[in-house]
Formats: sequence, C-alpha cells, structure tokens
Amino acid sequence: MTPADLETDDLGRAVSAYVRHLAVERRASPHTVDAYQRDLSELVGFSRRPRGSAHVRDVSKLSLRTFLGEVAAGKTAGTVARKLAAIRSFFRYLVRLGKIDESPAELLATPKVRRRLPVVLSAETAAEVMDAPRESPVGTDAARIRDAALLELLYGSGLRVSELAGLDLADLSFESASLRVLGKGRKERVVPLGERAALAIRRYLEVRPTFHHPKTGEQDPRALFLGHRGRRLGVRSIQAFVRRYGALGAGRPDLHPHALRHSCATHMLEGGADLRAIQEMLGHSSLSTTQRYTHLSLDQLLDVYDRSHPLAHDGHDD
Repeated sequence: MTPADLETDDLGRAVSAYVRHLAVERRASPHTVDAYQRDLSELVGFSRRPRGSAHVRDVSKLSLRTFLGEVAAGKTAGTVARKLAAIRSFFRYLVRLGKIDESPAELLATPKVRRRLPVVLSAETAAEVMDAPRESPVGTDAARIRDAALLELLYGSGLRVSELAGLDLADLSFESASLRVLGKGRKERVVPLGERAALAIRRYLEVRPTFHHPKTGEQDPRALFLGHRGRRLGVRSIQAFVRRYGALGAGRPDLHPHALRHSCATHMLEGGADLRAIQEMLGHSSLSTTQRYTHLSLDQLLDVYDRSHPLAHDGHDD
C-alpha cells in the first residue's frame, strides 16, 4: 500500500502520521520504519473491508484478534509477534495524542516465540575465518586485504553489519584506538579498535585508492569500505563475503556477520569482561539482550565448575 493509498481515510492518515513520527522524531532505523509501515498497512487494508474505509475508533480488540488470526495462517509466531508489537506501539501513540482513550491492543496475548541460541564460533575457528582472505583463490590482492579488515572489525569490535557498512573514514581514530559507530535508533557510541583490526585497516587504507569506478575514476570520499566501482560497500556484499570466508575458513557457508558479533561478545565474557561493558560496546539498550548474546556452553560451565568450585572434587589426592 502506497502512502497515497493510506491517506484516504482516518485510520490510514493516523498510520501515516505515526510512520513519520517514527522516522523523524523517534529516528528509528529505515528497516524498522519500513517494517512497521508494512505491518500497519495490512491492518488498514483489513479494517477497510466492511465499508471501504476505516476510522481509528473502528478497531477493537475483537477485530485485532481476527486480523492476527488471519496473519497467523501460514506465518511463524515471530512474524505475528512482530506485527502485534507494531500495532501496540501505534495505538499507544494514539493514546498519548488523545485520539483514543485506551488501546484495544494492550490485553492481546503475545505469541510465544522460541528464541534460537546464536551461532558462536570457537576462538580457534574465528581465527581461521579471520585468516581465510589470505587463502582465498578468488578476488584481487586489494580485495582480500579489504575483506580481512572488515572481518577483523566485525569480530574484533562486535559491529552489526549495517554499522560496518555505514562507517566513514572520519569515524576512525588510530590515536585513541577507537571507532565512532552509528547504531540502532541512530544512537552514537564509541567502540575499541584492537591492534589486529587497526593493523588490518592500515593495510587496507594503503590499497583503498585502487577501489574506484573503472571509467570515471570516481570514488566515494567518505565511506571506509568500498566496492570495486568505488561506491560504499553494501550490507548484502558484506554478508556474501562473510559466507565465502566462513566456508573457506570454518566450513560454514551459512556464516552470518552477526555470528562474528555473537562470538566477539561470548569470547569477551569468557575472558572476564564485565557484562555491562559488553552491553555498552555492543550498543544494547537492555542488559537481557546482552545476556542472550553471551551465553556459555554447558561444557564450558562444567569446566569452570570443575576447576573452581570447592565441591567439584572429593578432596583426596591420589
């Protein structure tokens, strides 16, 4: 449904206003704005069926249940939960504006979503992935040097792939060994730049001038990571590189950039880092999210127990 289609009745106009509120005032990510607009547009389309148009006050708890029941057919619980989250947020916004007295979505039960444990590489496997660009049979020398640098940042600094793609040259500080990162909700944070990552980036900066348009010679002057035509490297390209090196270095062709972020956090926790420090580094708004990302395996827990707990042994030396 286009913005023009939304603007034809009261409910649609309210949704349009809320989407603008998300983008401009809340400064939500474009991905979030697009997802909420799609989900709420579906609700508008459903609500218009009886009379061809809909008013905000036409939406009731019963109609929302019917809508979500239709959505649930053939959809995962996660998809339904996401749509319900968008609907709840929208109606809370209307309550704050005084458009309605109470939200019809508040008492709806959220579907139970089974959270999958994140993929975490061992430190040895992560090191093999970091070294994989050197062994790659494809690509130019400059591309392999660039790819080594972006892998080191994903794993060494725990960046989201979108954060990596959005990095500018001006965000680098070798003097303070840090990076300025624009995260979710356009929140800025500073993350550490490890020695290996710093060295890899310095090597990449030496060959960065070779990434330019083959005919015009044009090159993005701001972006840190560039593609072969001199433009900012996109998220999908980075994901493809990670899959390639995951297959080459770890036998994991399904490896995702987020797995390197998970691995970074887990290895920091295992090394004794404070959970709050990891939360700040990763840019999590909730500590519970950090705890989910930084789980320890049962074997690791048993090993720690065996080495440290006073009741792990019988107390007799053989």
